[in-house]
Amino acid sequence: MPSVYVSPILLSMAIQNSEKLNHLGHLLPEGLLVDAAWLEKQSYSRALRSQYVASGWLEQPVRGVFRRPRGEVSWEQAVISLQTLLEYPVSVGGRTALELQGYAHYLPYAQLQVHLYSDAKLPGWVYKLPIEPELVVHNRQRFLPAVEVPSWATSLTESSAGGGNALPGGLRISPWGHWNWPLIVSTPERAFLEYLDELPNRATFHMADTFMEGLGNLRPRHLQPLLEATRSIKVKRLFFFFADRQRHAWLKWIDRSRIDLGSGKRMLVKGGVLDPAYQITVPAEFAREEGNGISRSISPSG
Repeated sequence: MPSVYVSPILLSMAIQNSEKLNHLGHLLPEGLLVDAAWLEKQSYSRALRSQYVASGWLEQPVRGVFRRPRGEVSWEQAVISLQTLLEYPVSVGGRTALELQGYAHYLPYAQLQVHLYSDAKLPGWVYKLPIEPELVVHNRQRFLPAVEVPSWATSLTESSAGGGNALPGGLRISPWGHWNWPLIVSTPERAFLEYLDELPNRATFHMADTFMEGLGNLRPRHLQPLLEATRSIKVKRLFFFFADRQRHAWLKWIDRSRIDLGSGKRMLVKGGVLDPAYQITVPAEFAREEGNGISRSISPSG
C-alpha cells in the first residue's frame, strides 16, 4: 500500500486548529453567547469563525453573535452571557426578579417581559435575539447608586462559587440551569423599589399592593441602606404608603428619621386622591381617611 505524504506545515496547522477548537470549548460553554469582538480578543479570526459556523460547531442566532449550539436561545442564557463572558453591568430586577424568587404565584397572569437594569447601554443585537419574552432595559442608576459587583460573582467556574450568593447594592446570585450558572438578580428588597419606580405608567397600584402583601419576610437590615440611598422621593413615599397598608412586622425596624421623603405634593395619578401622610395622589380606592373625611383630589398644579 503506497504511503501518503503529509506536509509538516499542514500537519502543524491541523494540530493548531484542533488545539484552538479545544481551547474555545473551555472558554465558551454550550448555549452561551459572545460577539465577534470577544472572539477576536481570544485570537479567533473571521476566517476561523466562518469555518466553525460552516462545520456546525458554532451557530449565529443573529449576525455577529456566536454560540455553541444547545437547544433554543433563552433569555437567561443571553443575560448570563452579558453578565459573565461579556462583562456588562446588568442585572435582572423589578417584577422579573420578584417572580424568579417566588413572589408571583398569587398574580393573575404571567409576565410577558423580562426587566433588566443596567449601568451601561447594552449592544443592539440583544434586542434582535429570537427569544421570548421581550427584554426591557432600564437605567440601573436612575434612583440608586452604581453597583460594584465582585469579580468572583461573574465567574462561570465552580471553584469561584465560594463567595456566597449575597452581593453589594441589594443584588444576589441566583444559580440557573444544569451547571448553576450565576444569574445576578435584585433581592426582593431592591426589586420592589425598582417596581415602584415604574408607577404609575408601566406598573399598577393594585400589583404593587399585591406584591407588598406577600413581602412579609423583607429584611430591615437590607431595606434600610437601600431606602437611604434611593434618590427618588416618589419611590420612597410609595414604599411607605404600601408598607403602611400591609403593616408587616419588619416595618417597625425601619428608621424613618434617616430617610429623606422630601417636601411638597407629588401628583402620581391625574385626578387622584391626595394621601395625607405622604402627599401623593393615589387612586380613589386606595385613599385613606383623614380626620372625619377623605383627602381631596388635586389638580396637576397641586
